[in-house]
Parts: sequence; structure tokens; C-alpha cells
Amino acid sequence: MQASRRRGSAGRAALSPTGSPRQNDGVPDPAPSAAPSPERSPDPSPAPGLDPAIAARLRRDAAGLVPAVVQQHDTREVLMLGWMDDEALRRTLTEGRVTYWSRSRGEYWRKGDTSGHVQHVRSVALDCDGDTLLVTVDQVGAACHTGDRTCFDADDLGAVAATPHAPAPQVPAHDAAAPQAPGTDAPGSERG
Repeated sequence: MQASRRRGSAGRAALSPTGSPRQNDGVPDPAPSAAPSPERSPDPSPAPGLDPAIAARLRRDAAGLVPAVVQQHDTREVLMLGWMDDEALRRTLTEGRVTYWSRSRGEYWRKGDTSGHVQHVRSVALDCDGDTLLVTVDQVGAACHTGDRTCFDADDLGAVAATPHAPAPQVPAHDAAAPQAPGTDAPGSERG
């Protein structure tokens, strides 16, 4: 059973990203019944998981999570950082809205379901190491739970801004035969 699968109608146990049984608001999931109730039809197969080719490329942390950097598609503002497991990524890729794994609440949450600050998916990319996702979105309202546009608006740490270095001077071709400083080799010479 995949760690990201949630409780289904056939009584599959809900698991956290680490694979341990999850509790819903402090109440344990009911034990699965031996036979399906007449009101419900049995779940014939588990929910489809994340595409195996994508899953194979992911490098997850010890909790089975991958950080997802979220960026506004048109302005390129970095809006926030969230966490995804395979199921959250599958939902994000297939539903058009961003879903995260909440480490503090131990459950999935789809951005905007309660606040109205929805994130509509525009693209999802995996970095070269397979350990970070870049999700570009069309953000409706604030991205941060504090009400700020981005989670990075409130506190600039005051880093010294670097200035680009001037390019190294180029030696003109007619100066190539210029005398060399003592102890250096002229171009093309070999030490013996």
C-alpha cells in the first residue's frame, strides 16, 4: 500500500507520508468491516497513483516529502514553499489546483479551499536533482496564511547586495609578445 493513499470505501487505512497509521482529528479510523455494507459498493481497485516514471525520478526526504517552490506564472514572484508526497503531486498534476501535505496537521490540503486564495496550476517541473518541485500558478489573493501576497514579503534579512564583477581585461592580440612578469611562462612555452 502506498504511504500516500487515503482511506477509501473499501476500508483501506489512511497513512501518513511516513507510512504510519494516521488519525483524523484525533479519532482513529474505524476498523474495516468484513463485508461491504449494502449502501456502498466495494472499491474494486486502489486509486491510481502517481505516474511510476515521475515517482522514480523523485528524491524524497526521510518523511517521504519533496519541497515545492511555488511561483506566480506571469510575474515570476516566489509565493511560498509547500511540501508534497506522491499523492499530493498526483492531485496537483491531475486536478488543476495545488494540493500539499500539511506537516503540522498531518493531512492533505488544497490551497484556497477555506480561504478562497486558490492556486490554479500552470506548470510543474522537477529540478535536475529530483529533490525539488517548481510549481507555477495563477494565484488568487494572498499566497501566505498571514494575508501577505507572498510568504517572503514580511521580513527582509538585510543581506549585503553583491555587485557583479567587471569582466577580466582581455589582452589584445598585438600585446601577446609583451614581456612576462618574472617567474611566469610565456604563452606556448614549456618548463623543463
